[in-house]
Amino acid sequence: QVQLVESGGGLVQPGGSLRLSCAASGRTFSSYAMGWFRQAPGKEREFVAAISRSGGTASYADSVKARFTISRDNAMNTVYLQIDSLKPEDAAVYYCAAGSMVTAIVRGAIDSWGQGTQVTVSS
Repeated sequence: QVQLVESGGGLVQPGGSLRLSCAASGRTFSSYAMGWFRQAPGKEREFVAAISRSGGTASYADSVKARFTISRDNAMNTVYLQIDSLKPEDAAVYYCAAGSMVTAIVRGAIDSWGQGTQVTVSS
């Protein structure tokens, strides 16, 4: 399995932007589709975005479309989540995830999870 470490979380004002990163260990990163999930206090973990192995296909939750962008750099073994126009309801712990394909990640079939990074949205 691949090991995942997220970074880039923090405190951001509403309307601001943030870029999360997820670094993967091992030489098999490009064999995984990658995704991001989030979990707010008192709520279940929810799907945010996923990207295919090559980076050519992406899928997003309706609540984040047009504001979030997922991308990956297979040479750097890293997947990113660009978050723009942050809203208070975006505050959550964001988790990186690896899976066999985008459709598997969307339905929650995850091979590996990161430890999470906190995003706080407050003025």
